[in-house]
Amino acid sequence: MGEQAYDKSVRTDEKNVRTDEKNVRADEKSGQAYEGSGHPHEGSGHPHEKQGADAAAAPRRVAMTPAARRALEAAGRLFYERGIHAVGVDLIAAEAGVTKKTLYDRFGSKEQIVVEYLADRDERWRAFLAGYLAGAPTPRARILAVFDASRDWAAEFSGKGCSMINAHAEISDPAHPAYPIITGQKAWMLALFTDLAAKIAPREAERLARTLMLLHEGGLVAHGLHIFPGVIEQARDDAERLVASVGQ
Repeated sequence: MGEQAYDKSVRTDEKNVRTDEKNVRADEKSGQAYEGSGHPHEGSGHPHEKQGADAAAAPRRVAMTPAARRALEAAGRLFYERGIHAVGVDLIAAEAGVTKKTLYDRFGSKEQIVVEYLADRDERWRAFLAGYLAGAPTPRARILAVFDASRDWAAEFSGKGCSMINAHAEISDPAHPAYPIITGQKAWMLALFTDLAAKIAPREAERLARTLMLLHEGGLVAHGLHIFPGVIEQARDDAERLVASVGQ
């Protein structure tokens, strides 16, 4: 490399470093302002919060600055489409249009990005489902509303199947910080079915809820594998017949 070309390369590198430092300072400033206004995951409304001795098991969350949000959106898309292990930090940064330094300053590690990805999908799913449950007038209707919500969610957001089930195929170690989110969502779904089943069949609530859970989760897996069309619809039909038979 000639001397002039070398000097030009050095100046370009120095300019990139200054730009990176400027972006980090802006990101940190945004994060401070955000944190000062109250973290969106603090308080009793956090869907992953646990009370008492279990509180320590709740995954750590980070404040979402604009750059962090862009990174999370890119990571979420890539993790879901390609798999968690197949996606590196370099690709996330490039897709999000942020530097690796910004990424690590915000999240600290790839593991934390995975935590945020899964927690974000879980929160969006619960909010999506809440709208369907609110519109169902009876416990029986609310049970079927869960399947309706899953059908529509899968059509719009989950063409490759349930993100939690997919993630569990890659994260089976309970020590991983994202593991409680994966298993926690499924425990929450079973608790929801149990609560609804108890309103129509108190003595059979546990078994009914587990059967509904099997239908629901089996439908999600079959949908993700594209085994045959209309799998969640068929699971709903089977759930409807099951619920109708209770008490007969």
